[in-house]
Amino acid sequence: MSRSEHDPDGRIKLEQRGHLLLIGIDRPEKRNGFTPKMFAELAAAYTRLETDPGLRCGVLHAEGDHFTAGLDMPKCAPVRKEGRPYIPPAEVDPFNLREPIRTKPMVIALKGISFTVAIELMLASDIAIAAENCRFSQIEVKRGIMAGCGATFRFAERAGWGNAMKLLLTGDEFGAAEALRFNFVQEVVPVGQELERAIEIAERICKQAPLAVQATMENGRIALTYGWQAAYAKIANTQRRLYNTEDAREGVQSFVEKREARFVGR
Repeated sequence: MSRSEHDPDGRIKLEQRGHLLLIGIDRPEKRNGFTPKMFAELAAAYTRLETDPGLRCGVLHAEGDHFTAGLDMPKCAPVRKEGRPYIPPAEVDPFNLREPIRTKPMVIALKGISFTVAIELMLASDIAIAAENCRFSQIEVKRGIMAGCGATFRFAERAGWGNAMKLLLTGDEFGAAEALRFNFVQEVVPVGQELERAIEIAERICKQAPLAVQATMENGRIALTYGWQAAYAKIANTQRRLYNTEDAREGVQSFVEKREARFVGR
């Protein structure tokens, strides 16, 4: 689809590379402003990642110079006024706020203007790579609303109450260096290298044992939600299951033979 043929409501484009799913936000002529259609397509993409046994990791990125300027309010406001969700109930929620909770890793590559929904997608991802030119802002209070996809509690979880309230209550911009200091992102890279770096990390994840990756994420989430004791209580049964998989046997065999493991997800 050429730029002139772009759907005015934007789209989410997909590319599969082996076990990796690239998910691209594609409405650069509007700074990737999100529309209800884009939310639905993004949820469908996350659902594909979750349900396709051949996929092991996703990378979320954006076309153009900016990740997203946020919501296209004239198109999105009517949905919220009516109390309708942006994410179809049957699909996986990209913000990881309701069941089914995503079990496969998501790496996000951010650049340029990365407002509102960009930050909440970033905080819902597992690993975030930011270009040096990122401009972040959670500006909902400047529009008479509040952040509704996780920022109100994930800011405080990552950065502490004072830092969270400073950003959420003012809507002030902050840069990539501050995002790194607040534990919102894991790496800051030169402009233009963010997607390459995100793919590099995702491909390394794809080489690991898929069931072990998913079990690691699940146990970490249990700890965040219910405390470390609840997570620890799950470890013995999970380890027993993992030790009896084909991948665990392959892990031992590859160690003995001094070669890279070839995991199959069983």
